[in-house]
Parts: sequence; C-alpha cells; structure tokens
Amino acid sequence: MINVMQPSLGKEELENLEKTFKTNWLGKGPQVKEFESKFANHIGSKPENVITTNCCTEGLFIWPELFDLKEGDEVIVPTISFIGAGTSVCSHKLKMVLCDVDPRTLNARAEDIEKVLTPKTKAVLLLHYGGIPCDMDPIMELANKHRLVVIEDSAPGIWSKYKGKHLGTIGDMGMWSFDAMKILVCGAGAMLHFKDPTIRAKAEKLMYFGLETKSGYENSVAQKWWEFDISCFGHRAIMDDITATIALAQFDKLPEFLARRKYVHNFYNEKLKDLSWIDLPPELPEGCETSYYFYHIQVKNGQRDALAKHLRENGIYTTYRYFPLHRVPGFNANGVFPGADYAADNTLCLPLHQSLSDEDLNLIVQKIYEFGNKL
Repeated sequence: MINVMQPSLGKEELENLEKTFKTNWLGKGPQVKEFESKFANHIGSKPENVITTNCCTEGLFIWPELFDLKEGDEVIVPTISFIGAGTSVCSHKLKMVLCDVDPRTLNARAEDIEKVLTPKTKAVLLLHYGGIPCDMDPIMELANKHRLVVIEDSAPGIWSKYKGKHLGTIGDMGMWSFDAMKILVCGAGAMLHFKDPTIRAKAEKLMYFGLETKSGYENSVAQKWWEFDISCFGHRAIMDDITATIALAQFDKLPEFLARRKYVHNFYNEKLKDLSWIDLPPELPEGCETSYYFYHIQVKNGQRDALAKHLRENGIYTTYRYFPLHRVPGFNANGVFPGADYAADNTLCLPLHQSLSDEDLNLIVQKIYEFGNKL
C-alpha cells in the first residue's frame, strides 16, 4: 500500500539515540534545550518564547487556562478543524462557535469569523489547513479591533510563512506537531510559541505540576534540594531527551524533506492539470510559503468517494482531512456552512511524503487517469 503520509527515518536518528543512551540521562535535559534553541532560531524567535511539550494536543488543551478564559466565554473555531480543537474548547466549558471556511483552501477568512462574532467572543482558534497560511492580516486586524486572543494551530506548517513570518508566530500562541505522520517526526512531541514570554513561563509551570522551585539536580542553591513549592495545579506534559534527540536528527533533514515534498506537489500539478473533472489545489497567495503537507484535489460530479475506493483497491491510500466539527453529533453544533460542506464532500488528499518514489507517483497518476477514463 502506498501510504498517504509516512515518516522518513534512518541511521542518523539511531546514532543520535546511541549518544543519548550513553549519557544515561533520558529525561528532559540538554537535548531538549538544544532542540528548543534551534527551533526558535528557525522560526525567527527566541528560546524564551518557545517550549516543547509531549504532543500538539497539549497546546490545544492548555491555552484557555493560560489566557484566563472563563466558563461561558465564546471561542470561534473553523468547522474544518482537528477534533482536538473542538474537544479542548468544550472540555473547558467554553462555548464553541463554529465558522465557515473557504471551500477551496479550507481555511477560515476574516469575513467568516466576523459573521459569528459577538460581544462574548474572547478568542479565535485558527487552523492553517495543511500548513497553508490563512490570510492573517485581515484576521489580526479584526482580532485587534475586538481584543481577541488568536491561537494558531499550525501543526504541520513547520516551514510555512505568511509575508515573511513563520506560521505560529503571528498570533498570541502557535503550535507545531512532531507526531508520526508529520514532516519532522519524533514519535510524539510538539513545540509551542508565545508572543509574550511571561505566558511561556506560565505554560512551563502548568506543564510540570505547577512547580515554582525545582528539586533534585536542577536545584543547585537550596540547602535542602528536595524541597519545592507550587504556584498552580499543573500536570506533567514535557518532552524528554530521547524524543528530542530524534527531533534534532530530523531537524537537520528538513531542507531535503521539503525539497522532495515540493517535487511531489509540482509533479501532481503537472500531470493532473488537464483533467477537467478535478480541481487542483489553489495557487499559493503571493508572499506565502507552504510546508507541502497536504496535496488536496477536489473531485467534481460527486465522484470523490468512488475515486478513493478505486485508488485503495489498487494499493493507494487516500483520505480526507478534517471531518467538519458541525457534522460531529457530540458537539451539537448549529449553523450553515456551505464552504465547509462543499470541501468535505469533494476533497481528497493524495499521498504526499518525502519517501514517495517516482514509480509510486507514476502509478498514482496512472490509476487516477484510469478512473477518469470510465467517467
């Protein structure tokens, strides 16, 4: 089966792990610190503005507490979002207000957000679909006007930029995922970015039991180093050196990963451009860069599901991300979302990862043409 997503791992990750094993320190330590520093430099920020955590969903679940949202406050969420966005809002007893999206880019626009804005709105939890930037200038203008917190879910957008700024650094908080299906992978893990370093410091305490002082080896000044205090009721959601050492090896490979993913994207564009029954992804807006995480086509005449079945029967796995939150019965959401409905019923994500061979790509295109010839 040709996978729709797939990590790329090699001897460099194993060599890094061997070095870390020899230190006999597997918890949070120097490897995590080095990764945070390198990533901060990569996104044009500073180490005091970023922090690692155990998964991107942790970022989705802690932000309401970090920004002091209260029960009943309204949070606008694009209906095409990762399920964790919806569950995080609802689990804090906040009111999730869904907005529509552009049917072609699957990103929320300022006008979509403004339509559902009320005096009770306190925040916007954005998704940059597949790491393709939302149009942030009008969104930030709207947010600033109404004093809204802006959270950017840029989970796969590790290389994505909007007008020279990395996704995740434009709003008040951003996040990137390093799970097994992302571009940089380390099993599980994520990076969070905060515009305000004092919020980052708050996050650090919340994600490690609320500890105000450190115990053990890290406490070099206390006479009784086993003593500590807490400033909040936190939990444990940290990255360890095993995870970070894999991430560091992957980090060095990012340029070659992105080059191959761009090649795959352009290959599809060239080979599929003459098919009248398919809409290719929209062109990237001027001044934007993408991480080439998804390659999503839109299949006309209600043939999306049939194409997906045909490809799967021929050893090619495809998918659709993300199932709209307004169609999830558990959220009991109201509203009309024509853009999201069109996207959900016609969009298909083709395989896109750096391990795809030219043979794989030719087979995928061949089978798409084979299906089209039967229409």
